[in-house]
Amino acid sequence: MATIEECRSALDRLAENLAGASGDLRDAAAPDRSLSCHITDLDVTFVGHLAGGHIQDVRTLPGTPERRAEIALTMSGDDLVALVDGRLKFAKAWAAGRVRVQASLRDVLRLRSLL
Repeated sequence: MATIEECRSALDRLAENLAGASGDLRDAAAPDRSLSCHITDLDVTFVGHLAGGHIQDVRTLPGTPERRAEIALTMSGDDLVALVDGRLKFAKAWAAGRVRVQASLRDVLRLRSLL
């Protein structure tokens, strides 16, 4: 089971990947959206803001947040790490129910290209 520190590190790596992206990937990361990632096995949620290809102001909260973010992800810590490392494909994990997404269809399609 991934730790909170490993999950935070995975989010930091995702943020670095977004910051260094170009072309279509950069365009996918461009929208200005609130973002949350609930880690089910640790019962913590990372909340932040996706803007200009960067994940900003990331905080760790216990449990699930009171307000739903515009892009809300739910998964295990191991799945988050595997997604960011490229060992787990987003579409496969989403179809299998390992990753749950609450977002507009456009944002889901963008997420698919980011992860």
